[in-house]
Amino acid sequence: MAAQKKPAFPKSLPALVRAQRVTEWASRFGFDWPSVDPVWKKIEEEWGELKTAASSGDENRIREETGDLLFSLVNLSRFLNVEAEATLSQAVDRFLRRFAYVETKIQNQGKTLSEATLEEMDAFWDEAKRAERLK
Repeated sequence: MAAQKKPAFPKSLPALVRAQRVTEWASRFGFDWPSVDPVWKKIEEEWGELKTAASSGDENRIREETGDLLFSLVNLSRFLNVEAEATLSQAVDRFLRRFAYVETKIQNQGKTLSEATLEEMDAFWDEAKRAERLK
């Protein structure tokens, strides 16, 4: 039996796009979870491994486990029919919008971000989230 030709997964692609394409490709050969439930378990496993690595202080292991967790999250995204790259891009945009809200609220109090407490910023962050949900 002839070996399957692996498509190119260029490193020039954004990492999330590349990871999602790799998981899609592997799934075509049956190298995939049968349902989303084991994906959740894999994420919990990877999360635990990252916590252990972080406790060890071993930077190489921390990087490796962070990558494994991110890869598992991309796989979850595929199972949930969302594109990881677009989803993360939207999350970054949301963060920037909320952070701008926080900054404006702090400035309206006559302070700079550096002068604000984390508690103040968190309260305005929560306010920004509530305001977005009401739209």
